[in-house]
Amino acid sequence: MTTPHLSKALATFACKLKIGDIPQEVIARTEDLLVDWFGSAIAGKGSRPVETITQFAQNMGGFNNANPGSAEVLISRTHSSPFLAALANAAASHVAEQDDVHNGSVFHPATVVFPAALATAQTIGASGEDLLVAAVAGYEVGIRVGEFLGRSHYKTFHTTGTAGTLAAAAAVGHLLKLNPSQMLHAFGSAGTQSAGLWEFLRDAADSKQLHTAHAAATGLMSAYLAQSGFTGAEHILEGKQGLAAGMSSDSDPSKLTDRLGSRWAIAETSFKYHASCRHTHPAADALLQVMLTYQLKPTDITKIETLVHQGAIDVLGPVTDPSTVHQSKFSMGTVLALIAHYQFAGLQEFDQHFHDQEICAFRDRITMILDPEVDGAYPQRWIGKVKVYLQNGEILEGRVDEPKGDPGNTLSRTEITDKAMRLAAFSGGATPSEMSNAIERLWNIRKQSKIGLLIS
Repeated sequence: MTTPHLSKALATFACKLKIGDIPQEVIARTEDLLVDWFGSAIAGKGSRPVETITQFAQNMGGFNNANPGSAEVLISRTHSSPFLAALANAAASHVAEQDDVHNGSVFHPATVVFPAALATAQTIGASGEDLLVAAVAGYEVGIRVGEFLGRSHYKTFHTTGTAGTLAAAAAVGHLLKLNPSQMLHAFGSAGTQSAGLWEFLRDAADSKQLHTAHAAATGLMSAYLAQSGFTGAEHILEGKQGLAAGMSSDSDPSKLTDRLGSRWAIAETSFKYHASCRHTHPAADALLQVMLTYQLKPTDITKIETLVHQGAIDVLGPVTDPSTVHQSKFSMGTVLALIAHYQFAGLQEFDQHFHDQEICAFRDRITMILDPEVDGAYPQRWIGKVKVYLQNGEILEGRVDEPKGDPGNTLSRTEITDKAMRLAAFSGGATPSEMSNAIERLWNIRKQSKIGLLIS
């Protein structure tokens, strides 16, 4: 019996996908995710790690020479090669912690797919429809690779940095019209460069933005190389010395082609409401539910227990005394302290209050406890459960089965637009009129025969 060539099946799907294959509601969802990503990309303006990576790209050439390229670097209003634009825009869109996430794969698709696809589309003169179909291909590939690599992978590796290389390669390869053999080679080159480790959280290091920058640019490079005949491993995912062999102990090859072409994983993707690590969102929403239902004040509470999945403990556990705004977004205690005091954990709340004395004191009264139900449901479902202990001896419990932003509790287009406008206002990355015009272009991207600049 012949063993199925799963990498090839996935590559063939990414090549041959057409607009007519995709349900209209999935295309509409892709537009939603594009606008949501754009807001996060603009929010990267002024962030030191993002500005550092963007400056590096500028120093490497492509911004100021006689023929800089036509790919847009969003935070600097410059043009560059697709490689350097993807590098800069991917870094920018992953710093505010507001970009989307797919629960089952624990993967942030937008921050690697859209930077690579947009840069390529602007460079080759692709249409808006071309961009949307390429994005769907990227999401479907990246999500399935993340699911394939499993929970053991995520314990050590940042899946957005690893699976993200293949997601970007799929999106760009589709735009470049690679054939299945070329796409398979693009996957091989992308997969052999997959990287991203969680150790940076212990030091408040800047690596998270490097992970997305590298994944988007590497995936793009891999697709362009394949177009020129460059070869890569043909079994990079499931081979004896491939990604799963080196990075997972619970990989499931069936996930790679699970209902391919009928199950649209992109439609399962969640928006992020709070400006923090997604692992904090279920508990944040559960606490907010208790605070509002019982009209509590922070001084009413003596301690909070959050009942969580193991992934939350693995990622958030090392962050006990955050020293930077970004690191505080990976502190369960800080996030819940902000929720208790301000009913929202947004960019301003983190920026202005993460190290306030009262926030730090409240933070230290919060603990995470592994809960069998929550852990058993994860990663397909991210359940939020909290126990709130009051000064009067009462214990109140909160539970949220679908955090704000999940497909069953999603954001409307008005909320997505408002979120993008709010992100731009915080960073100063674009004026309200610039954002309004750009968002209007994005909501109507299907009508564009050739993608131009988003901010002009």
